[in-house]
Parts: sequence; C-alpha cells; structure tokens
Amino acid sequence: MPTGHKLSRRTALAAGAAALAAPTIARAQALRWRMVTSWPKDRTGPGISARRIVERINAMSGGRLQVDLFAAGEIVPPFAVLDAVSNGTVEMGHTASLYWQGRIPAAGFFTSVPFGLGPIEHQAWIELRDGQALWDELYKPHEVRAFLAGNTGPSMGGWFRRKLNGVEDLRGMRLRVQGLGAELYARLGAVPMAVSAGDLLPALEKGSIDAAEFLAPATDLETGLPKYASFYYAPGFNKPNGASELMVSLPAWDRLTPDLRSIIAEACRAEHALGLAEAYQTNAVALTEILGKYPVTLEAFPRSIMDAAQAASAELMVELGGTSSLASRIVESYKTALQGLRGWSALAADMARANTRAHLPAR
Repeated sequence: MPTGHKLSRRTALAAGAAALAAPTIARAQALRWRMVTSWPKDRTGPGISARRIVERINAMSGGRLQVDLFAAGEIVPPFAVLDAVSNGTVEMGHTASLYWQGRIPAAGFFTSVPFGLGPIEHQAWIELRDGQALWDELYKPHEVRAFLAGNTGPSMGGWFRRKLNGVEDLRGMRLRVQGLGAELYARLGAVPMAVSAGDLLPALEKGSIDAAEFLAPATDLETGLPKYASFYYAPGFNKPNGASELMVSLPAWDRLTPDLRSIIAEACRAEHALGLAEAYQTNAVALTEILGKYPVTLEAFPRSIMDAAQAASAELMVELGGTSSLASRIVESYKTALQGLRGWSALAADMARANTRAHLPAR
C-alpha cells in the first residue's frame, strides 16, 4: 500500500504539472498580428469585410492566431497599407490593389479593369485559371502575398454636379477616381484626383472636386454623396468589379503552420462570397432610398462618352502590356479569361433580363 500511495501521488503531481504547463505552451505558440486597412471603421462594404475576416481568423484558429484590426489612419494612412505590410510594420492589410497602380502598373487587374471582368468572372480568373499565380509573382518583390477578400460588386459611374452631354463636358473636370479608371478619365480630358474614402465627402462638399466615383449605392449613401451631387451615372464602365485584397507579409506567412495558412485563405474566400451577396442586397435597398429621398436623377452616360472610353481602354491595355514581360503575361491572361467567360456571362445576363421582364407588373 505505501508503494501504491507513492505512485498515486507521483501520478497526481505529474498530472498537475502537465495541467499547469499546458496554458504556458499554448500561450507560447499563440501569434498576435495586426491588420491595417484603407477604410474607415466598419465602412459599408470593405470596412465590414475587413472586420469579418478578422473575426473568422480569430475564431477558426482557436486563439492560436489573434488578429487586431486597425482602421485607416490608426497606424498608417489609407494609401500606405502596401508599405506597412511590405516593410513588416504590420503582418496584414485589407485594401484594394488598384491603389498601387502608380507603382505597380499591372496591379489594377486584381481589383478591376475598365470594361473588364465582372465579379464572378474575376474570381474564376483568379482561382480557376492562372490569375492567383500571376498575382503572387507580381507582389513577390514587395514581400507580400494577396488573396481575394470581399467584393462590393460592380460600381456605379459616379456622382456629378452637372449633367453630361458629351466628352467635352469631362475636360478639366476634377474627378475623384482611382486605379486604371483614373488613367482612362485622364485620356478623356478629366483631372483625376486621389481622395481617400474618409476625405471624400468633405472634398465634394467644399467643391475641391467636381465629381466623385466611389463604389455603389450602399456605400455612396453611407458616405453622404447624394447630398452634394444631383446626377448619378451608370454604368460604372471604369470599375465593373469591386474586389478587395487581403495582403499578408511573406516572411510572416512563411512562419505559419499549414493549417493557419488554410484558415486565412478560407476566411478570405468566405468573405468574398458573403461580401458580394451582401452588396447586391444592400445596393438594391440603398438605390431605392437615394432616388426616393434626394433630388437625384439616375442618368446613363452619353453614347459619345462610352465610345470614347472604350477606345481609350483598348489603348491603355496595349500600353500596360508593354510595361514589363510580367505585365504582358497578365494582360494576355486577363484578355483570354474575358474572351472565354464573356459568352456565358452575356447569355446569363440575357436570361436574367428576360426573367425580370416576366415578373414586371403589366402596364
């Protein structure tokens, strides 16, 4: 019995020591990362997507990877996200690739291209063709990796203080527009202005810009744009897609276990699907509110502007393809996806329009 008593005590002590040690081991393995964004906190669309991605990662990792979220300006300005992730100031960033157009000429293809792929087509290019591999190659010199991480859907054409009758009305117009859309409008005679999401409303209110293209009705309404411009234009030919990106520092990514990498990737994929569905829901509601509450008219761009924009877009694609061998491969891959997917997309759109007409009330 004494021997048995000693063994039991030894076992109990060992079990107690293990129980005390377990939390210490778990704490030692836990990682704490920071994510900066280009958005005001909980901004409809991308701001909410950023928060939900963080919540998913924190929950699915069981505490082994904890991410703290910081809105634009809390650590770095909205257009400094790439630098912050690239130089290791933070481990993650939620933003849009079009912001890096000036530094990385082909970056805009991973958000939106004028007259280009729509949201589902774009996702097919990234995930089912060679888009992700090209994206990885493009960002590797900057020590970051990116994933599709939310989508606000097709954008509207923007808010204008005066009605447009033709291309001549764009000449000299100070227009808030970014990415490849800025290049396009510059070719049409407008003056593109880089204004962050948080500064957009004051700029339009004070008249430091004449027009503003941001996203779609839900985000535009939340931002307050209907208060200071009366003409709401469609289609958003310069931004037919609204993909956000999650950037991860490559050195930080390489230190992760395979399961934590999968958690980040799947958190992004889930948000891309939910964000796009939410965009369709919230934009439908917001457009009805805008047209019912504000002295706003919904306008179609004049044919002359659409024709000039399409011609300028074709020229821009050629020039972008000539900036580097990698850019050339990205342009060709993108154009191949567009040609391969557009036939089905057009047919699906025709079917959707037919179904809509079938359910309209008789006049």
